[in-house]
Amino acid sequence: MSDQHPTQPLPDPTAQWVLSTDAAASAPRRRRSRRWPWLIAVLAVAALAVGAWFAGEYIARGVVERTIREQVVSRLDLPADQQIDVAVPGQMLPQLIAGRLDEVTVSAADVPLGQLTGDVEVHAAGVPVGGDQPLQSASATVRLDEAQVRGLLGTVEGFPADAVTLEAPDIVMSTELRLFALSVPVGVSLAPSASDGDLVLTPRTLRVSGAEVSADVLIDQFGAVARTVVRDWDVCVKQYLPAGLTLSAVRVDGSQVVADIAVDPRITVDTALQQKGTCS
Repeated sequence: MSDQHPTQPLPDPTAQWVLSTDAAASAPRRRRSRRWPWLIAVLAVAALAVGAWFAGEYIARGVVERTIREQVVSRLDLPADQQIDVAVPGQMLPQLIAGRLDEVTVSAADVPLGQLTGDVEVHAAGVPVGGDQPLQSASATVRLDEAQVRGLLGTVEGFPADAVTLEAPDIVMSTELRLFALSVPVGVSLAPSASDGDLVLTPRTLRVSGAEVSADVLIDQFGAVARTVVRDWDVCVKQYLPAGLTLSAVRVDGSQVVADIAVDPRITVDTALQQKGTCS
């Protein structure tokens, strides 16, 4: 070898292998890194879409529930500050697109019903969004406490409403039977029921001076005077309800009287059914 042309050492095969391996390894990483911006963009768009859906759902639910409250206050002529709870289960936007709300529950405490007040809950199914079609179905429940029951029975002539108590399953009336100088305390347990849309109270048991007696015994002892308590009492409630609502069942539940109300599905489109009923 001459000094003018020095001999170059051959490359180390091991080093060449390492270099080629590093280069090959770096190429896929560069290709993968190009995919990440697209993946991040897709995830960001998906997150925005989900966020927009829930934002739309929240806004739609607020509008629907507020509209229902306003309609209830307006249609029933309730005080503007009446507390009304509205529940519409399920996703709101699909129901609005379909044009009907699957289920709606409206409840309010101490709702004025003419001269009375009561806790009211209405459950409706298939409620049209436009309000131009009848409901698929609906029902209501009215709850009256003891004081409210006394107020209702106070409208019945001759009924001793001030001495009424609730003792499930009956409404108990306390009164006195007078025969000449004799005055005997009588307690009558009345079973509530519904007949032709009215409340009917039927004597179930009678107590004279704390002892249970039959109606026949009471009539034998007091004659025609006893018939003032041994009788059915008819209580008209139609005057407190729209014509499209009919009392269908009554029961005493603990310290309350619970009245089940059948609702005519056409009440949303028939103005005559929205008017207060009358007692014949």
